[in-house]
Amino acid sequence: MAVDENRPGKDTTNRSEGFGERLLGLLLDRAHEMPPQLIAPLIAEEVAKVGGRDVSILLQDYAQQVLVPLPGRLLVVGEPEPIGDSPAGAAFLHGTVIEVPQADGVRMFLPLLDGSDQVGVMALTLSVVDDDDRRLLRRLAGLVADMLVTKHSYTDQFFQARRLEPMSVAAEIQWSLLPPLAMAVPQVAVAGILEPAYNVAGDSFDYALNDDVLHMAVIDAMGHGLRAATMATVAIGVYRHARRAHVGLAGIYSFMDQAIAEQFGTEHFVTAQMMRLDITTGHLQWVNAGHPAPLLIRNHQVVRRLDSPTTLPVGFGGEMPSISEQILQRGDRVLCFTDGVIEEHRAGEEQFGEEQLIAWVNRIEHTEEGVRAMVRSLSHTLKRERGGSTSDDATLFLIEWRGGAADHLATVE
Repeated sequence: MAVDENRPGKDTTNRSEGFGERLLGLLLDRAHEMPPQLIAPLIAEEVAKVGGRDVSILLQDYAQQVLVPLPGRLLVVGEPEPIGDSPAGAAFLHGTVIEVPQADGVRMFLPLLDGSDQVGVMALTLSVVDDDDRRLLRRLAGLVADMLVTKHSYTDQFFQARRLEPMSVAAEIQWSLLPPLAMAVPQVAVAGILEPAYNVAGDSFDYALNDDVLHMAVIDAMGHGLRAATMATVAIGVYRHARRAHVGLAGIYSFMDQAIAEQFGTEHFVTAQMMRLDITTGHLQWVNAGHPAPLLIRNHQVVRRLDSPTTLPVGFGGEMPSISEQILQRGDRVLCFTDGVIEEHRAGEEQFGEEQLIAWVNRIEHTEEGVRAMVRSLSHTLKRERGGSTSDDATLFLIEWRGGAADHLATVE
């Protein structure tokens, strides 16, 4: 007996595959077993199906100066695009699609977003562009970003493309430690940067968003080179271990202090700034272990230092630290930095100093939008003002508390 297709209660939802689903589905179906070197021709083939041509995949170099083209069959490999002054750079920094009219069509620059982290930019040319193209290509770019992030874990091709100069072993270790350089959800956004990118050693940062709590740490291991990188690796590893075991801020300090002392002796140390931010209330807590005090930014101005009782640097066996607290207002930013930012100086001249740092923060806060653009612009400006070179690691990490809620993102309309 034939089944009555029109019987009451029959689900009549149309599950037929449309053009967009076929396009994205093919990429998704093949991606699981796709060798990294075949990603480029597959992307170019997919873009061609919507009439696109001259496809380029651009990735950020380690110094965050330019977007470099990823080599690959069927991809256009041109010159690097400056992040601060190009359509590709604007798409990358602000996470928006940029369209540039040309004689033969429209050149589109689509941010490659993995979550909220900007992986790079996909550039392509269409003869004409409509809203259906924009929607489909935006989703295609998201899928491409996920593929790049997944595949980079077992290939060196993406790392090599992003390098514009030789990298020290210490820097190699530090870059392998880092989480994504930026993260944003409706309630909070963060961004960090390391200098000198190709020779960083003792500085590092880490963060994690667990339910409604953002955990963050910035560290600075004493010395330079491989030994400093090794200390930083141990410090970050212990920080993550304790954090994931639900240890409080004071307890995390004790764990890190003991580990550094046992492994490197009491003559070596790591300064650290560790924070917890409740992203629903703006309640900020932190422990300062010999680190420069962070700056509180409100309405695009530094309003004060977040001074607090400090304990000895990690490894020196300090007493149980005091936990400091601050209630943030929506839109507040907190800037953490290592001493290399303010202690650098030209030969025979005074140190750069905190006053100059604050003056530049106030100036750049009025010209840049978004934490990633702000941190990048501030770091590069400070390096230029310090003479263009950095003898010590100089790290910036910026937190912006936005408040609000994100539950609406889990609702399927």
